[in-house]
Amino acid sequence: MVRASRLSVPRRTWVAALALAGLGALLLGVSACGRRSEGPLTIALIGDSTALDTSGVRLSSAARTLRGATIEGLVGFDAEGHIVPAIADRWIITDDGQSYIFRLRDGTWPGGSRITAETVAAALRTAIAQLKGTALGLDLAGIEQVRVMADRVIEIDLVAPVPDLLTLLAQPELGLPYARRGAGPMGLARRGGKAVLSLIPPEKRGLIPEEGFTRRARNLIVEFLPAAKAVEHFNASAADLVLGGRIDSLPLTEQTGLARGNVQLDPVIGLFGLIADNENGFLADAPNREALALAIDRDAIIAAFNIAGWQPTTRVVAAGVEGDAGTVGERWVGVALEQRRTLAAERVTRYMAGGKPAPLLRIAAPNGPGTRRVIDLLATDFKAIGVIVVQVAEDKPADLRLIDTTARYGRASWFLNQFACSVHKPACNAAGDALLAQARQTSDLRERARLLGEAEAEITSANTYIPIARPLRWSLVRSTVTGFALNPWGWHPLPPLAALPK
Repeated sequence: MVRASRLSVPRRTWVAALALAGLGALLLGVSACGRRSEGPLTIALIGDSTALDTSGVRLSSAARTLRGATIEGLVGFDAEGHIVPAIADRWIITDDGQSYIFRLRDGTWPGGSRITAETVAAALRTAIAQLKGTALGLDLAGIEQVRVMADRVIEIDLVAPVPDLLTLLAQPELGLPYARRGAGPMGLARRGGKAVLSLIPPEKRGLIPEEGFTRRARNLIVEFLPAAKAVEHFNASAADLVLGGRIDSLPLTEQTGLARGNVQLDPVIGLFGLIADNENGFLADAPNREALALAIDRDAIIAAFNIAGWQPTTRVVAAGVEGDAGTVGERWVGVALEQRRTLAAERVTRYMAGGKPAPLLRIAAPNGPGTRRVIDLLATDFKAIGVIVVQVAEDKPADLRLIDTTARYGRASWFLNQFACSVHKPACNAAGDALLAQARQTSDLRERARLLGEAEAEITSANTYIPIARPLRWSLVRSTVTGFALNPWGWHPLPPLAALPK
Protein backbone atom coordinates (compact mmCIF):
# COMPACT_ATOMS: atom_id res chain seq x y z
CA MET A 1 0.00 0.00 0.00
CA VAL A 2 1.37 3.39 -1.02
CA ARG A 3 1.33 6.04 1.69
CA ALA A 4 0.19 9.59 1.18
CA SER A 5 2.68 12.31 1.97
CA ARG A 6 1.93 15.92 2.75
CA LEU A 7 3.22 18.87 0.77
CA SER A 8 4.04 21.63 3.22
CA VAL A 9 2.59 24.98 2.16
CA PRO A 10 1.70 27.70 4.71
CA ARG A 11 -1.97 28.63 5.29
CA ARG A 12 -3.35 25.97 3.02
CA THR A 13 -5.81 23.15 3.55
CA TRP A 14 -4.73 19.65 2.61
CA VAL A 15 -7.22 18.05 0.21
CA ALA A 16 -5.66 15.01 -1.46
CA ALA A 17 -2.37 13.22 -1.30
CA LEU A 18 -2.63 10.00 -3.25
CA ALA A 19 0.53 8.68 -4.82
CA LEU A 20 -0.01 7.16 -8.23
CA ALA A 21 1.75 3.82 -8.51
CA GLY A 22 0.75 2.50 -11.93
CA LEU A 23 -1.77 -0.28 -11.69
CA GLY A 24 -2.31 0.21 -7.96
CA ALA A 25 -4.36 3.38 -8.47
CA LEU A 26 -6.43 1.75 -11.17
CA LEU A 27 -7.35 -1.12 -8.87
CA LEU A 28 -9.03 1.38 -6.55
CA GLY A 29 -11.69 1.86 -9.21
CA VAL A 30 -12.30 -1.82 -9.97
CA SER A 31 -15.76 -2.99 -8.98
CA ALA A 32 -15.87 -6.62 -7.90
CA CYS A 33 -19.20 -7.28 -9.60
CA GLY A 34 -18.41 -10.74 -10.93
CA ARG A 35 -15.88 -13.50 -11.01
CA ARG A 36 -12.43 -12.85 -12.43
CA SER A 37 -12.43 -12.92 -16.23
CA GLU A 38 -9.24 -14.02 -17.96
CA GLY A 39 -8.17 -12.95 -21.42
CA PRO A 40 -9.08 -9.76 -23.28
CA LEU A 41 -12.35 -7.95 -22.61
CA THR A 42 -14.41 -7.29 -25.73
CA ILE A 43 -16.29 -3.99 -25.76
CA ALA A 44 -18.84 -2.73 -28.26
CA LEU A 45 -18.66 1.06 -28.12
CA ILE A 46 -21.64 2.71 -29.78
CA GLY A 47 -20.28 5.00 -32.47
CA ASP A 48 -18.05 4.70 -35.51
CA SER A 49 -14.34 4.59 -36.26
CA THR A 50 -14.11 8.40 -36.37
CA ALA A 51 -13.80 8.03 -32.58
CA LEU A 52 -10.19 7.00 -33.19
CA ASP A 53 -9.48 10.67 -33.90
CA THR A 54 -9.36 12.08 -30.38
CA SER A 55 -7.96 15.48 -31.34
CA GLY A 56 -10.02 18.63 -31.04
CA VAL A 57 -12.48 19.63 -28.34
CA ARG A 58 -15.91 18.76 -29.77
CA LEU A 59 -15.67 15.01 -29.26
CA SER A 60 -18.29 12.30 -29.58
CA SER A 61 -18.98 10.15 -26.54
CA ALA A 62 -16.91 7.32 -28.05
CA ALA A 63 -13.98 9.65 -28.79
CA ARG A 64 -14.11 11.02 -25.24
CA THR A 65 -13.89 7.48 -23.92
CA LEU A 66 -10.75 6.75 -25.96
CA ARG A 67 -9.14 10.10 -25.20
CA GLY A 68 -9.72 9.64 -21.48
CA ALA A 69 -7.87 6.31 -21.62
CA THR A 70 -4.88 7.39 -23.69
CA ILE A 71 -4.32 11.10 -22.93
CA GLU A 72 -4.46 11.66 -19.20
CA GLY A 73 -4.77 15.05 -17.55
CA LEU A 74 -3.76 16.26 -14.13
CA VAL A 75 -6.44 14.04 -12.60
CA GLY A 76 -8.89 11.42 -13.85
CA PHE A 77 -11.99 9.41 -12.93
CA ASP A 78 -12.29 5.96 -11.46
CA ALA A 79 -15.12 3.61 -12.41
CA GLU A 80 -17.53 5.27 -9.97
CA GLY A 81 -16.76 8.80 -11.15
CA HIS A 82 -14.51 9.76 -8.23
CA ILE A 83 -11.39 11.87 -8.79
CA VAL A 84 -8.11 9.93 -8.86
CA PRO A 85 -4.51 11.06 -9.51
CA ALA A 86 -3.09 11.04 -13.04
CA ILE A 87 -0.21 13.29 -14.11
CA ALA A 88 -0.60 14.99 -10.72
CA ASP A 89 -0.13 12.56 -7.86
CA ARG A 90 -1.25 15.00 -5.14
CA TRP A 91 -2.80 18.42 -4.74
CA ILE A 92 -3.87 21.01 -2.20
CA ILE A 93 -6.41 23.82 -2.27
CA THR A 94 -5.94 27.16 -0.52
CA ASP A 95 -8.35 28.17 2.22
CA ASP A 96 -10.13 30.70 0.00
CA GLY A 97 -10.64 28.14 -2.77
CA GLN A 98 -8.92 30.36 -5.33
CA SER A 99 -5.69 28.45 -5.79
CA TYR A 100 -5.02 24.78 -6.59
CA ILE A 101 -1.45 23.49 -6.26
CA PHE A 102 -0.52 20.21 -7.99
CA ARG A 103 2.54 18.07 -7.39
CA LEU A 104 3.33 16.15 -10.59
CA ARG A 105 4.35 12.51 -10.64
CA ASP A 106 7.93 11.62 -11.31
CA GLY A 107 7.74 10.02 -14.73
CA THR A 108 8.18 10.54 -18.45
CA TRP A 109 6.23 11.59 -21.47
CA PRO A 110 6.05 9.24 -24.47
CA GLY A 111 9.51 9.26 -26.01
CA GLY A 112 11.28 9.47 -22.66
CA SER A 113 11.28 13.20 -21.88
CA ARG A 114 10.73 13.98 -18.20
CA ILE A 115 7.36 15.27 -17.09
CA THR A 116 8.06 18.78 -15.82
CA ALA A 117 5.98 21.67 -14.57
CA GLU A 118 6.95 23.68 -17.64
CA THR A 119 5.68 21.07 -20.11
CA VAL A 120 2.51 20.32 -18.14
CA ALA A 121 1.66 24.00 -17.66
CA ALA A 122 2.15 24.67 -21.38
CA ALA A 123 -0.11 21.74 -22.33
CA LEU A 124 -2.78 22.85 -19.85
CA ARG A 125 -2.76 26.44 -21.12
CA THR A 126 -3.19 25.14 -24.67
CA ALA A 127 -6.08 22.87 -23.69
CA ILE A 128 -7.88 25.72 -21.89
CA ALA A 129 -7.38 28.08 -24.83
CA GLN A 130 -8.79 25.53 -27.28
CA LEU A 131 -11.98 25.25 -25.24
CA LYS A 132 -12.91 28.93 -25.61
CA GLY A 133 -16.31 29.28 -27.20
CA THR A 134 -17.60 26.04 -25.68
CA ALA A 135 -19.70 25.47 -22.58
CA LEU A 136 -16.77 23.65 -20.99
CA GLY A 137 -14.66 26.72 -21.72
CA LEU A 138 -17.13 28.82 -19.75
CA ASP A 139 -16.94 26.35 -16.87
CA LEU A 140 -13.18 27.02 -16.84
CA ALA A 141 -13.52 30.80 -17.23
CA GLY A 142 -12.63 31.31 -13.57
CA ILE A 143 -9.02 30.28 -14.26
CA GLU A 144 -6.85 33.38 -14.16
CA GLN A 145 -3.46 31.78 -14.80
CA VAL A 146 -1.46 28.55 -14.70
CA ARG A 147 1.89 29.12 -13.00
CA VAL A 148 5.04 27.06 -12.64
CA MET A 149 6.10 27.00 -8.98
CA ALA A 150 8.90 24.40 -9.04
CA ASP A 151 10.26 21.68 -11.29
CA ARG A 152 7.30 19.39 -10.54
CA VAL A 153 4.75 21.81 -9.05
CA ILE A 154 2.19 23.98 -10.84
CA GLU A 155 -0.46 26.32 -9.46
CA ILE A 156 -3.83 27.25 -10.95
CA ASP A 157 -5.00 30.67 -9.77
CA LEU A 158 -8.70 31.55 -9.99
CA VAL A 159 -10.49 34.91 -10.17
CA ALA A 160 -13.29 33.32 -8.11
CA PRO A 161 -13.75 29.88 -6.53
CA VAL A 162 -14.54 27.03 -8.92
CA PRO A 163 -15.72 24.29 -6.53
CA ASP A 164 -15.78 21.63 -9.24
CA LEU A 165 -12.38 22.43 -10.75
CA LEU A 166 -11.01 18.91 -10.13
CA THR A 167 -14.01 17.37 -11.89
CA LEU A 168 -13.48 19.74 -14.81
CA LEU A 169 -9.77 18.93 -15.01
CA ALA A 170 -10.65 15.23 -15.18
CA GLN A 171 -12.66 15.73 -18.38
CA PRO A 172 -11.09 14.02 -21.44
CA GLU A 173 -10.89 17.37 -23.23
CA LEU A 174 -8.44 18.43 -20.51
CA GLY A 175 -6.14 15.52 -21.29
CA LEU A 176 -2.58 16.81 -21.78
CA PRO A 177 -0.69 15.53 -24.83
CA TYR A 178 3.04 16.06 -25.27
CA ALA A 179 4.37 16.21 -28.84
CA ARG A 180 0.83 15.20 -29.89
CA ARG A 181 0.98 11.98 -27.89
CA GLY A 182 -0.78 11.07 -24.66
CA ALA A 183 0.93 9.79 -21.53
CA GLY A 184 -1.50 6.90 -21.07
CA PRO A 185 -2.34 5.20 -18.86
CA MET A 186 -3.27 3.03 -21.85
CA GLY A 187 -1.68 2.54 -25.22
CA LEU A 188 -3.79 2.06 -28.35
CA ALA A 189 -3.14 -0.06 -31.42
CA ARG A 190 -5.45 -0.28 -34.42
CA ARG A 191 -6.54 -3.66 -35.67
CA GLY A 192 -8.68 -3.06 -38.71
CA GLY A 193 -11.60 -0.94 -37.50
CA LYS A 194 -11.05 -2.02 -33.91
CA ALA A 195 -8.91 -0.52 -31.16
CA VAL A 196 -6.78 -2.69 -28.90
CA LEU A 197 -5.97 -0.92 -25.64
CA SER A 198 -3.51 -2.08 -23.02
CA LEU A 199 -2.21 -0.61 -19.78
CA ILE A 200 1.29 0.78 -20.27
CA PRO A 201 3.81 -0.93 -17.94
CA PRO A 202 5.03 1.42 -15.18
CA GLU A 203 8.68 1.25 -16.31
CA LYS A 204 7.68 2.59 -19.74
CA ARG A 205 6.10 5.61 -18.03
CA GLY A 206 9.20 6.41 -16.01
CA LEU A 207 7.75 4.76 -12.90
CA ILE A 208 8.96 1.95 -10.63
CA PRO A 209 8.41 -1.51 -12.18
CA GLU A 210 5.67 -3.59 -10.54
CA GLU A 211 5.99 -7.30 -9.93
CA GLY A 212 3.07 -9.23 -11.42
CA PHE A 213 1.88 -6.29 -13.54
CA THR A 214 1.20 -8.50 -16.59
CA ARG A 215 -0.89 -10.97 -14.58
CA ARG A 216 -3.09 -8.17 -13.24
CA ALA A 217 -3.77 -6.43 -16.54
CA ARG A 218 -5.77 -7.47 -19.59
CA ASN A 219 -6.22 -6.00 -23.04
CA LEU A 220 -9.43 -4.35 -24.14
CA ILE A 221 -10.66 -4.98 -27.68
CA VAL A 222 -12.96 -2.14 -28.62
CA GLU A 223 -15.17 -2.28 -31.69
CA PHE A 224 -17.17 0.74 -32.88
CA LEU A 225 -20.68 -0.26 -33.86
CA PRO A 226 -24.15 1.17 -34.45
CA ALA A 227 -26.37 0.55 -31.45
CA ALA A 228 -28.40 -2.24 -33.07
CA LYS A 229 -25.26 -4.12 -34.11
CA ALA A 230 -23.74 -3.63 -30.64
CA VAL A 231 -26.78 -5.24 -29.02
CA GLU A 232 -26.62 -8.10 -31.53
CA HIS A 233 -22.97 -8.69 -30.64
CA PHE A 234 -23.82 -8.77 -26.95
CA ASN A 235 -26.64 -11.24 -27.50
CA ALA A 236 -24.32 -13.44 -29.57
CA SER A 237 -21.60 -13.31 -26.84
CA ALA A 238 -19.31 -11.48 -29.27
CA ALA A 239 -19.07 -8.59 -26.78
CA ASP A 240 -18.82 -8.63 -23.00
CA LEU A 241 -19.84 -5.01 -22.60
CA VAL A 242 -21.78 -2.39 -24.56
CA LEU A 243 -21.07 1.26 -23.75
CA GLY A 244 -22.53 4.53 -24.99
CA GLY A 245 -26.27 3.82 -24.94
CA ARG A 246 -28.67 6.78 -25.08
CA ILE A 247 -32.42 7.20 -25.36
CA ASP A 248 -32.31 6.97 -29.16
CA SER A 249 -31.26 3.31 -28.85
CA LEU A 250 -32.90 2.38 -25.51
CA PRO A 251 -35.75 0.34 -27.08
CA LEU A 252 -33.12 -2.05 -28.43
CA THR A 253 -32.56 -3.27 -24.87
CA GLU A 254 -36.13 -4.56 -24.81
CA GLN A 255 -35.08 -7.51 -26.97
CA THR A 256 -36.01 -10.80 -25.38
CA GLY A 257 -32.46 -12.19 -25.49
CA LEU A 258 -31.30 -9.77 -22.82
CA ALA A 259 -31.55 -10.54 -19.13
CA ARG A 260 -32.94 -7.73 -17.00
CA GLY A 261 -29.71 -7.52 -14.99
CA ASN A 262 -27.60 -6.93 -18.11
CA VAL A 263 -29.14 -3.49 -18.72
CA GLN A 264 -27.53 -0.88 -16.48
CA LEU A 265 -28.85 2.72 -16.27
CA ASP A 266 -26.57 5.45 -14.95
CA PRO A 267 -28.00 7.96 -12.43
CA VAL A 268 -27.21 10.96 -14.63
CA ILE A 269 -28.56 14.50 -14.71
CA GLY A 270 -28.41 16.88 -17.65
CA LEU A 271 -30.55 18.20 -20.47
CA PHE A 272 -33.08 16.33 -22.58
CA GLY A 273 -35.42 18.54 -24.55
CA LEU A 274 -35.77 20.85 -27.54
CA ILE A 275 -33.58 23.85 -28.18
CA ALA A 276 -34.32 26.60 -30.69
CA ASP A 277 -32.02 26.45 -33.70
CA ASN A 278 -33.81 29.20 -35.61
CA GLU A 279 -34.86 32.69 -34.49
CA ASN A 280 -37.23 33.32 -37.39
CA GLY A 281 -40.90 32.74 -38.18
CA PHE A 282 -43.02 31.17 -35.47
CA LEU A 283 -40.01 30.75 -33.18
CA ALA A 284 -39.10 34.45 -33.26
CA ASP A 285 -41.29 35.27 -30.25
CA ALA A 286 -40.99 33.85 -26.73
CA PRO A 287 -44.80 33.33 -26.29
CA ASN A 288 -44.83 31.13 -29.40
CA ARG A 289 -41.92 29.08 -28.13
CA GLU A 290 -43.75 28.79 -24.82
CA ALA A 291 -46.78 27.47 -26.70
CA LEU A 292 -44.72 24.45 -27.72
CA ALA A 293 -43.61 23.90 -24.13
CA LEU A 294 -47.24 24.13 -22.97
CA ALA A 295 -48.42 21.54 -25.49
CA ILE A 296 -46.09 18.68 -24.56
CA ASP A 297 -47.55 15.71 -22.70
CA ARG A 298 -44.38 14.86 -20.79
CA ASP A 299 -46.08 12.10 -18.80
CA ALA A 300 -46.88 10.28 -22.05
CA ILE A 301 -43.24 10.44 -23.14
CA ILE A 302 -42.13 9.06 -19.78
CA ALA A 303 -44.71 6.28 -19.94
CA ALA A 304 -43.58 5.27 -23.43
CA PHE A 305 -40.25 4.05 -22.02
CA ASN A 306 -41.41 2.53 -18.70
CA ILE A 307 -38.24 3.47 -16.80
CA ALA A 308 -38.68 3.43 -13.04
CA GLY A 309 -37.77 6.75 -11.44
CA TRP A 310 -37.62 8.70 -14.72
CA GLN A 311 -39.53 11.91 -14.13
CA PRO A 312 -40.63 14.73 -16.45
CA THR A 313 -39.47 18.29 -15.85
CA THR A 314 -40.20 21.79 -17.08
CA ARG A 315 -37.06 23.22 -15.46
CA VAL A 316 -33.82 24.24 -17.15
CA VAL A 317 -31.75 23.42 -14.04
CA ALA A 318 -32.15 20.05 -12.33
CA ALA A 319 -33.82 20.50 -8.96
CA GLY A 320 -31.60 20.24 -5.91
CA VAL A 321 -28.19 20.59 -7.55
CA GLU A 322 -25.55 22.77 -5.89
CA GLY A 323 -26.18 26.43 -6.62
CA ASP A 324 -29.91 25.95 -7.23
CA ALA A 325 -31.48 28.81 -5.32
CA GLY A 326 -34.90 27.18 -5.57
CA THR A 327 -36.45 30.39 -6.88
CA VAL A 328 -37.53 28.73 -10.14
CA GLY A 329 -39.77 25.70 -9.74
CA GLU A 330 -41.68 23.41 -12.05
CA ARG A 331 -43.95 25.36 -14.38
CA TRP A 332 -47.74 25.14 -14.76
CA VAL A 333 -48.20 23.02 -11.64
CA GLY A 334 -51.89 22.24 -11.23
CA VAL A 335 -52.78 23.39 -14.75
CA ALA A 336 -54.36 20.58 -16.78
CA LEU A 337 -52.86 19.63 -20.14
CA GLU A 338 -56.12 20.58 -21.90
CA GLN A 339 -55.94 24.09 -20.44
CA ARG A 340 -52.32 24.47 -21.48
CA ARG A 341 -53.09 23.35 -25.01
CA THR A 342 -56.03 25.74 -25.28
CA LEU A 343 -53.73 28.64 -24.41
CA ALA A 344 -51.06 27.35 -26.83
CA ALA A 345 -53.58 26.95 -29.68
CA GLU A 346 -54.74 30.55 -29.20
CA ARG A 347 -51.17 31.72 -29.78
CA VAL A 348 -50.86 29.65 -32.95
CA THR A 349 -54.16 31.08 -34.20
CA ARG A 350 -52.94 34.60 -33.44
CA TYR A 351 -49.72 33.94 -35.37
CA MET A 352 -51.72 32.75 -38.40
CA ALA A 353 -54.18 35.64 -38.27
CA GLY A 354 -52.24 37.68 -40.82
CA GLY A 355 -52.59 34.98 -43.45
CA LYS A 356 -49.52 32.97 -42.47
CA PRO A 357 -49.70 29.20 -42.98
CA ALA A 358 -49.67 26.77 -40.07
CA PRO A 359 -46.17 26.60 -38.59
CA LEU A 360 -44.04 23.79 -40.02
CA LEU A 361 -41.03 23.05 -37.81
CA ARG A 362 -38.07 20.78 -38.52
CA ILE A 363 -36.68 18.88 -35.54
CA ALA A 364 -33.11 17.62 -35.87
CA ALA A 365 -32.59 14.38 -33.96
CA PRO A 366 -30.79 11.02 -34.17
CA ASN A 367 -32.64 8.44 -36.24
CA GLY A 368 -32.93 5.75 -33.57
CA PRO A 369 -36.06 3.90 -32.44
CA GLY A 370 -36.16 5.75 -29.12
CA THR A 371 -35.86 9.14 -30.76
CA ARG A 372 -38.54 8.29 -33.29
CA ARG A 373 -40.79 7.31 -30.39
CA VAL A 374 -40.23 10.73 -28.79
CA ILE A 375 -40.66 12.67 -32.05
CA ASP A 376 -43.89 10.82 -32.89
CA LEU A 377 -45.33 11.80 -29.52
CA LEU A 378 -44.18 15.40 -29.92
CA ALA A 379 -45.74 15.51 -33.39
CA THR A 380 -49.07 14.47 -31.86
CA ASP A 381 -48.73 17.07 -29.11
CA PHE A 382 -47.92 19.90 -31.52
CA LYS A 383 -50.59 18.87 -34.02
CA ALA A 384 -53.13 19.36 -31.23
CA ILE A 385 -52.31 23.09 -31.22
CA GLY A 386 -51.97 23.49 -34.99
CA VAL A 387 -48.21 23.05 -35.43
CA ILE A 388 -46.74 20.51 -37.85
CA VAL A 389 -43.31 19.00 -37.23
CA VAL A 390 -41.02 16.77 -39.28
CA GLN A 391 -37.84 15.03 -38.18
CA VAL A 392 -34.59 15.73 -40.04
CA ALA A 393 -31.08 14.34 -39.64
CA GLU A 394 -28.81 15.79 -36.96
CA ASP A 395 -26.53 17.43 -39.53
CA LYS A 396 -29.35 19.15 -41.45
CA PRO A 397 -30.68 22.71 -40.99
CA ALA A 398 -33.49 22.72 -38.44
CA ASP A 399 -35.81 24.94 -36.44
CA LEU A 400 -35.56 22.87 -33.26
CA ARG A 401 -32.93 20.41 -32.13
CA LEU A 402 -33.38 17.54 -29.69
CA ILE A 403 -30.52 17.87 -27.23
CA ASP A 404 -29.51 14.95 -25.04
CA THR A 405 -26.46 15.72 -22.92
CA THR A 406 -25.29 14.76 -19.46
CA ALA A 407 -23.94 17.21 -16.90
CA ARG A 408 -20.15 17.34 -16.44
CA TYR A 409 -20.67 18.34 -12.80
CA GLY A 410 -23.66 18.80 -10.52
CA ARG A 411 -24.14 22.55 -10.27
CA ALA A 412 -26.60 25.07 -11.65
CA SER A 413 -23.81 26.79 -13.56
CA TRP A 414 -23.30 23.76 -15.83
CA PHE A 415 -26.93 23.83 -16.99
CA LEU A 416 -27.02 27.57 -17.58
CA ASN A 417 -23.68 27.70 -19.40
CA GLN A 418 -25.17 25.50 -22.13
CA PHE A 419 -27.33 28.46 -23.16
CA ALA A 420 -24.69 31.19 -23.15
CA CYS A 421 -24.62 33.43 -26.21
CA SER A 422 -21.09 32.30 -27.07
CA VAL A 423 -22.17 28.64 -27.05
CA HIS A 424 -25.51 28.61 -28.89
CA LYS A 425 -26.57 31.95 -30.35
CA PRO A 426 -30.14 31.01 -31.38
CA ALA A 427 -30.84 30.11 -27.73
CA CYS A 428 -29.17 33.24 -26.42
CA ASN A 429 -30.89 35.46 -23.88
CA ALA A 430 -28.93 38.70 -23.39
CA ALA A 431 -30.19 39.41 -19.87
CA GLY A 432 -29.50 35.86 -18.69
CA ASP A 433 -26.10 35.89 -20.35
CA ALA A 434 -25.09 39.08 -18.54
CA LEU A 435 -26.13 37.60 -15.19
CA LEU A 436 -24.13 34.44 -15.92
CA ALA A 437 -21.04 36.54 -16.68
CA GLN A 438 -21.43 38.35 -13.35
CA ALA A 439 -21.83 35.07 -11.48
CA ARG A 440 -18.56 33.70 -12.90
CA GLN A 441 -16.65 36.67 -11.51
CA THR A 442 -18.26 36.60 -8.07
CA SER A 443 -16.31 35.16 -5.13
CA ASP A 444 -19.25 35.30 -2.72
CA LEU A 445 -21.03 31.96 -3.22
CA ARG A 446 -24.35 33.28 -1.89
CA GLU A 447 -24.26 36.17 -4.31
CA ARG A 448 -23.32 33.78 -7.08
CA ALA A 449 -26.34 31.58 -6.28
CA ARG A 450 -28.59 34.65 -6.39
CA LEU A 451 -27.23 35.69 -9.79
CA LEU A 452 -27.59 32.16 -11.14
CA GLY A 453 -31.19 32.05 -9.92
CA GLU A 454 -31.94 35.30 -11.77
CA ALA A 455 -30.19 33.99 -14.87
CA GLU A 456 -32.26 30.81 -14.73
CA ALA A 457 -35.46 32.87 -14.52
CA GLU A 458 -34.46 34.91 -17.58
CA ILE A 459 -33.46 31.86 -19.62
CA THR A 460 -36.60 30.01 -18.59
CA SER A 461 -38.90 32.86 -19.60
CA ALA A 462 -37.16 33.15 -22.98
CA ASN A 463 -38.32 29.59 -23.76
CA THR A 464 -35.47 28.94 -26.17
CA TYR A 465 -35.02 25.60 -24.40
CA ILE A 466 -38.01 23.36 -23.84
CA PRO A 467 -37.24 20.76 -21.15
CA ILE A 468 -38.73 17.27 -21.22
CA ALA A 469 -36.82 15.14 -18.69
CA ARG A 470 -33.32 14.23 -17.59
CA PRO A 471 -31.19 12.22 -20.04
CA LEU A 472 -30.99 8.43 -20.03
CA ARG A 473 -27.70 6.51 -20.36
CA TRP A 474 -27.51 2.73 -20.57
CA SER A 475 -24.93 -0.02 -20.86
CA LEU A 476 -25.07 -3.78 -21.33
CA VAL A 477 -22.85 -5.57 -18.84
CA ARG A 478 -22.16 -9.29 -18.57
CA SER A 479 -22.07 -10.58 -14.99
CA THR A 480 -18.41 -11.60 -15.32
CA VAL A 481 -17.22 -8.07 -16.13
CA THR A 482 -15.14 -6.33 -13.46
CA GLY A 483 -14.12 -2.67 -13.41
CA PHE A 484 -17.56 -1.36 -14.37
CA ALA A 485 -19.70 0.75 -12.04
CA LEU A 486 -22.68 3.04 -12.48
CA ASN A 487 -21.69 6.67 -12.11
CA PRO A 488 -23.33 10.12 -12.26
CA TRP A 489 -21.50 11.23 -15.43
CA GLY A 490 -22.79 8.48 -17.71
CA TRP A 491 -19.54 7.49 -19.36
CA HIS A 492 -17.22 4.74 -18.24
CA PRO A 493 -13.41 5.01 -18.12
CA LEU A 494 -11.56 2.15 -19.77
CA PRO A 495 -8.47 1.77 -17.50
CA PRO A 496 -10.40 0.21 -14.55
CA LEU A 497 -11.84 -2.36 -16.99
CA ALA A 498 -8.29 -3.45 -17.91
CA ALA A 499 -7.16 -3.93 -14.30
CA LEU A 500 -7.99 -7.39 -13.00
CA PRO A 501 -8.89 -7.84 -9.33
CA LYS A 502 -6.42 -9.80 -7.24
